[in-house]
Amino acid sequence: MIADLLHNPLFVGPALAWLIAQGLKIIIELTVNRTFDIMRFFGSGGMPSSHSSTVCALVVIAATRYGFSGFEFPMAFFFAFIVMYDARGVRRETGEQAKVLNAMMDLFEKMGNEIPGPDELKELIGHTPLQVFAGAVIGVIIGLIVSASFGLI
Repeated sequence: MIADLLHNPLFVGPALAWLIAQGLKIIIELTVNRTFDIMRFFGSGGMPSSHSSTVCALVVIAATRYGFSGFEFPMAFFFAFIVMYDARGVRRETGEQAKVLNAMMDLFEKMGNEIPGPDELKELIGHTPLQVFAGAVIGVIIGLIVSASFGLI
């Protein structure tokens, strides 16, 4: 079963694109903030978007393997569109709202009020347009490399 997955470009490409994007988050965190945070590998949000890299690799490999006339490419394309739209829109807005709520909770606690629930809401959830674009570029590049290595192009 695992051997089958490793011989399937539709699995290998998106998985590799996700791994690379998540690994870049650690490197960027180390470069920008001078801190090594292994949790950036497992977390969402930030530069680059692993959501975008994963789905764009899937789109490219679906196109090179099945062409544009079957159902595979349009399904992958619209799936990618929805995922990237959500990462940039809904999820990013959720992170912005978390920042406001965290500030409000801090203020209420300073005023002596006890706030039920989590200590702090996660703020780094979604992506900026640049983060989505960077992830998409990584995904396209990885998709092309994997397609070429599997003899699809």
